[in-house]
Amino acid sequence: MFTENAVHTGRHQKSNADYLNRQSQFESNVRSYPRKLPLAIAQAKGVWVTDVEGKVYLDCLAGAGTLALGHNHEAIVSSIGRFLASGLPMHTLDLTTPLKDAFSEALLGLLPGGGRDYCLQFCGPSGADAVEAALKLAKTATGRNSVISFSGGYHGMTHGALSVTGNTGPKNAIATLMPGVQFLPYPHEYRCPLGLGGDAGVQALSHYFEQFIEDVESGVSLPAAVILEAVQGEGGVNPAPLTWLRKVREVTRKHGIVLILDEVQAGFCRTGKMFAYQHAGIEPDIIVMSKAIGGGLPLALLGIRRVFDAWQPGNHSGTFRGNQMAMATGIATLQVLQEAELAAQAEKRGAWLKHQLEGLRQRFPAMGQVRGRGLMIGIEIVDERQAPDALQCFPADPGLAAIIQQQCFQYGLLLERGGRQGNVVRLLPPLIIDEEQCHAVIERYTRALIAALAQARPAQGK
Repeated sequence: MFTENAVHTGRHQKSNADYLNRQSQFESNVRSYPRKLPLAIAQAKGVWVTDVEGKVYLDCLAGAGTLALGHNHEAIVSSIGRFLASGLPMHTLDLTTPLKDAFSEALLGLLPGGGRDYCLQFCGPSGADAVEAALKLAKTATGRNSVISFSGGYHGMTHGALSVTGNTGPKNAIATLMPGVQFLPYPHEYRCPLGLGGDAGVQALSHYFEQFIEDVESGVSLPAAVILEAVQGEGGVNPAPLTWLRKVREVTRKHGIVLILDEVQAGFCRTGKMFAYQHAGIEPDIIVMSKAIGGGLPLALLGIRRVFDAWQPGNHSGTFRGNQMAMATGIATLQVLQEAELAAQAEKRGAWLKHQLEGLRQRFPAMGQVRGRGLMIGIEIVDERQAPDALQCFPADPGLAAIIQQQCFQYGLLLERGGRQGNVVRLLPPLIIDEEQCHAVIERYTRALIAALAQARPAQGK
């Protein structure tokens, strides 16, 4: 029987296994994280998570990047208390309130030019719904029907968002997705899709994109939109080369193509700037925002260049687009991000972590590459026992990556994998992580890596 007192006091009679077994009875087979991180969470604070058995974990998953300020940050908790005491309704559809007014002003001021040429669209509670809205709006504004996306991109699991997502796994059982999507190769720091690598690969991909759009014999009509991530998250923490991003912006602007930047995971200081596209100095036409902007509560928005705001009233709606409590936590998040200068801190902490991981890579060649921006870090796990390709890159080793994740869990470090075959170990810690906690990440990861190698490759796990 459910007892609220037991939940709030943390008195638990059951083990992790008990709760996971009950979850398997209650929930659909679609659940995924409990299969890789088999715990039932009792409490969480900052970067730390405690399970029902009392074991404490350092959280480098942070709600897939949602918890920029970590768990139960005092500013977030206080904002919820003030909201509950304010008498405001929980949600208001798209009716405005003084709270929504203040949130809108704060967020708009972060967009290019202080938001002078932009407006906001409040969408349903998930980033996928915001992606759906962006695709619909681009088609509405341009009168065109096709969309260009990129290999390795992830934009969500709803119908249109899945259509522009690179991973074919979730698509295989779906006979008909949104038509008119054309995929192009996305630059990759370790595995150049053209087999060239380095600046030559970036220049060739930039040229290829321009020619694809401008060649009248390319066989593809001018698209309504180009959608991409400035740093691919689920695709393996793969940062776009800045010169390539600038070329994409140049070509799309020249031809009136709506450039959609998906900042759902990379946005709000995670990469060392408020938005990841800012590293390239470009200005998107539509910015997709979710995850961290709600401070842990569901909220998703678009930042739209006003010239493309072609909606008629009610053309895209959703009941929970007026989530007032999420706007309260959103304002609190924005204030802390700026006042604590967490973009600069993310850059500093991320640089230190990558430096330490690069040192480990020299010691353990199964770490093929360390990459990322700020506190969005990926470790490409490879099988260096196999023959490398022409660029001296080794085959992916998703099996070892999975064992590393399992061992990290055993050593009290929560993290996720990504990349083409799930062979990229990903670090997405809260942006508030301090120096001592960063040392703990490296210490726990090192122990887990050694244990994983001892399990998978006994001769190397030393």
